[in-house]
Amino acid sequence: MKELLEYRFLIPVVLLLGFAPFYPQPHIVEKIRMLMAGTLKRPIDIFDLAWHAWPFVLLAYRVVRDITSR
Repeated sequence: MKELLEYRFLIPVVLLLGFAPFYPQPHIVEKIRMLMAGTLKRPIDIFDLAWHAWPFVLLAYRVVRDITSR
């Protein structure tokens, strides 16, 4: 599990999975816009938001853990 939280793994995962597909707009951007507009209702859209958001959550956890452990 420790290898999954290394920056050399997390940053490429965030860039590739978090922002995929890149054209016409990343899914994470589309789903956040849907969430803000209140139109995120279908289960597939909710799953898609969770799928594209988990790398960001892990990266944020790692950054917070590194800052607080100093």
